[in-house]
Amino acid sequence: MLTGRGSGLPVPVSAVLALIVAVLVPGPSFGQGSGSPVVYSAEVESIIHPVSAQYMIDTIARADAEQAALVVFTLRTPGGLVDSTRDIVTKMIAAKTPIAVFVAPSGSRAASAGFIITIAADIAAMAPGTHIGAAHPVSGGGAVMDETTSKKAAEDMAAYARTIAGTRGRNAQLAERAVLESKAFTEDEALKATPPLIDEVATSLEDLLKKLDGRAIRRFDGRSETLHTAQSTVVSVEMTLRQRILSAVAHPNVAYLLLSLGTLALTIELWNPGAVLPGVVGGLSLLLASFALQVLPVNYAGLLLLLFGLLLLALEIKVTSYGLLTAGGVVSLIFGSLMLIDSPAPELQLSLALVLSVVLGFTGIAAFLVRLALTSQRAAPVTGIEGLIGEGGVALEPISPGVPGRMRVHGEIWNARANEPIASGERATVTGIDGLTLTVRRT
Repeated sequence: MLTGRGSGLPVPVSAVLALIVAVLVPGPSFGQGSGSPVVYSAEVESIIHPVSAQYMIDTIARADAEQAALVVFTLRTPGGLVDSTRDIVTKMIAAKTPIAVFVAPSGSRAASAGFIITIAADIAAMAPGTHIGAAHPVSGGGAVMDETTSKKAAEDMAAYARTIAGTRGRNAQLAERAVLESKAFTEDEALKATPPLIDEVATSLEDLLKKLDGRAIRRFDGRSETLHTAQSTVVSVEMTLRQRILSAVAHPNVAYLLLSLGTLALTIELWNPGAVLPGVVGGLSLLLASFALQVLPVNYAGLLLLLFGLLLLALEIKVTSYGLLTAGGVVSLIFGSLMLIDSPAPELQLSLALVLSVVLGFTGIAAFLVRLALTSQRAAPVTGIEGLIGEGGVALEPISPGVPGRMRVHGEIWNARANEPIASGERATVTGIDGLTLTVRRT
């Protein structure tokens, strides 16, 4: 809210300035000074990656600036990146506003990274029929890590879960088991444990706010705070346009499809300059793919293998390799695709079925184009001087061995010679060309 004394400007100027301020400056905040408590509500339904992390961090920052009573994140996620999870948890711990994480609606889950985020909140709540846990770290693609690496990663994450749960007054032993033993817990198991893993089970956001009203909580730094959520104003916080676009395309499979489609479309445009549509589609697809790859953990060796594989398939059209370039391109595409996303989270790995479908599709297209190129090379010329061979014409005067004459072919008059007599008006077929003289035989 802006306050101040009169400016001394003429009335019309003051009125114009007042109108500009009214349009451009946001209205009064819904914070503690507005009478009723304000609760910020944000839904996180995605893999935990830099986009969703930035969305949650921005929501917390906005709530702190507006002095909101509570922030509620409705969470449903299969997991995600450890670095993004740590960024979110760090912001939650340092937030001025109390944070509640609500795993909902029924049938949802907060696994892996979602489990860590849930137990790190000031209030951890679940809807009936949900579950949390299974936070054991895995290697890229879900493959089993070697014993030493696996133990290091698991112990590191277990210690992180223990310290968060212990400081929040939650069951550190169960938090450790969720990491080391990949244990998952239903809402009843999490609530009835001693000490519990979560604080409340609620059927909806409204039910949760009703149950939290008047509850005293202990913040991460040890301070005690009482929640006032009765008759609160719920303000929904949506993703920005940039975050919505990135969230839609930041899934590895979508980014991979955009990258493949963009490359194919631009290749078609290069083969057929002036087609326009393939160039536009290819450019947009590659821009969106590069936008998504900025937030995904990309292995650049995999990206280079992808580009190398596409180059080999393109060279097959120009270079006769009897299929060697195509085979090398297919192998390069498969390995590059599998290596493209460098993440220990299986949710961020490319689908093998998708990879094989795209690679086989590219191979089929390349094979089809190679066949067209070979067919065009073997086809007889139909234009120019070479196109006259095999064509028929009419002798305009007698032609005999050693005595050339003239004949009409394609409406043109040519000198012609033959190894056999051809009478005037008789049809003859062109068998060869020597300069501007045709060699013909009787048809």
